Amino acid sequence: MILTCNSCGKKFVVPDRAITASGRMVQCGSCGNKWKQFPLEQVKKTQSISRPKKIVSRPPQIQQKIQKSKKIKKTAPKKQREISLYSPEYLAKKHGIKINEVRTEKKISKQEKGKVSFGFYNSLIVFVFFAIALSRILYFSQGFIVSNIPASEYYLNYFFESIRNIFEIWKNLITSY
Repeated sequence: MILTCNSCGKKFVVPDRAITASGRMVQCGSCGNKWKQFPLEQVKKTQSISRPKKIVSRPPQIQQKIQKSKKIKKTAPKKQREISLYSPEYLAKKHGIKINEVRTEKKISKQEKGKVSFGFYNSLIVFVFFAIALSRILYFSQGFIVSNIPASEYYLNYFFESIRNIFEIWKNLITSY
């Protein structure tokens, strides 16, 4: 059976037994259009012919899609390079680049050998510790600072109110989960 797409007009060959009397959903391989296909009506003999005529006709040649088998490439294991791609010898041989190889070895002192990086999280912990220590020092010395600098009272009150709001937000966040 030959089906024709309603959308793009492309024709497809489908076996007759693939589409039953109840119909079947088909999809165009070219444009993706979907439709329900019913079997095409076949011509039935209802009258007998008195004079049979001999008609010789060739059935139309139907080209079926033949899927080509995929070629499997045989991959040989990769060889290790004898020479590095970035070595001066290779660059000079392959690309004509000459590099004067001057290696300066950095002398590392005994102190630097044992030195360990402080790290991001350690720095963050130290920063939080100092921020808390500074806020506590300001809190306990608030009376002394206000008596010597009266204009600082507004700023200190605003600072401590902000800190209380942050703690309240964290407390609500933790208790809600």
